[in-house]
Amino acid sequence: MKKGYTTGTCAAIASKAAVRMLISGMIPESEGVVTPSGETVTALLIDAHFDGDIAVCAVQKYAGDDPDITDGLLIYSRVRLCGKDIRIDGGKGVGRVTKPGLEQPVGEAAINSVPRRMITEAVYDVMDEYGTESGAEIVISVPGGDKAALKTFNPRLGIEGGISILGTTGIVEPMSTKALIDTISVELSFKKANGHTFALVTPGNYGRDYIMQNIGLDIDAAVKCGNFIGEAIDLAADKGFAGILLIGHAGKLIKLAAGIMNTHSRIADGRAEVLCANAALEGVPKDKLERIMESVTTDDAVSVLKECGALEKVMKRIAARIDHYIGKRCAGRIEHAFIVFSNVYGELCRGGSESVIKETINEGLSYRNGNGRRGNADRGGA
Repeated sequence: MKKGYTTGTCAAIASKAAVRMLISGMIPESEGVVTPSGETVTALLIDAHFDGDIAVCAVQKYAGDDPDITDGLLIYSRVRLCGKDIRIDGGKGVGRVTKPGLEQPVGEAAINSVPRRMITEAVYDVMDEYGTESGAEIVISVPGGDKAALKTFNPRLGIEGGISILGTTGIVEPMSTKALIDTISVELSFKKANGHTFALVTPGNYGRDYIMQNIGLDIDAAVKCGNFIGEAIDLAADKGFAGILLIGHAGKLIKLAAGIMNTHSRIADGRAEVLCANAALEGVPKDKLERIMESVTTDDAVSVLKECGALEKVMKRIAARIDHYIGKRCAGRIEHAFIVFSNVYGELCRGGSESVIKETINEGLSYRNGNGRRGNADRGGA
């Protein structure tokens, strides 16, 4: 599978090329940088030109075999040599931070620290090559970045007006697992920095809908963790949350009763097996067990349990197993609770700490009503 390169790498290459243009007076066809991963990336330059004492250059974002919303966008750098320091800002299409809790301070362009370092090092590299000493004003812009950002997490995180310039290794790996887990981490950090002491987490949109319709919280109240339930628990504990409340559809959370913490179907399934085994322990007849094993969906299996009057006691047994495995993952570092629901039958079971359920919901309602606590960053702290 083909690797790609990050928006941060694109910005560094474009900035290095623009400085080369200003020093040499020539327009190169391509430019390259060594990424933090140690790999060298060389890219063709697009729309390279002079604008008075400013050099302008763009590099097209390439995501390899893991395309995302930024794939194909042009990352521009406008550079003017002046002063003694390297100053980096964002232009049109690059987001600006409006809320605390993110890597960059409020008011700064959403250009993260690794891309900023890459840009600075790339600029100094080419200056050293020519024996030039100077500062520089660098503005990174992304035509169409404002529209692309609407399809990202940026609006929810308080990054307005465009995409973020990101990347820790400079390389986009074909496997997107790390990017997904990093997104969960960013969202949890954002919640913590803004005063949340309990983490409300759900695997996906079913959970969000349930939270809105049955609990009355806003759509942004919960952090989506996808299939990475175990990682979400770990991250919430690492970030110092007092408790985590998992709310999810039975099709995902029932897998936890078998100790499955990554609920993607390619990793493991076991839904029918969990339901069937626990139903058997509660004395459900063999013909009903066979129907459970043949069920296409969790709701189909639940309908069999409801039909034979065993739903409540089977779900109570399953809740105990879910509680066991979540508790094992938490390892005493964080309190936990969970609610398992069905789109057809509503809440099926809950478990863990009732106080975590109560506190998490109350905290969410408080924020919805504008009475939430403000994070340290809002108070001028670190």
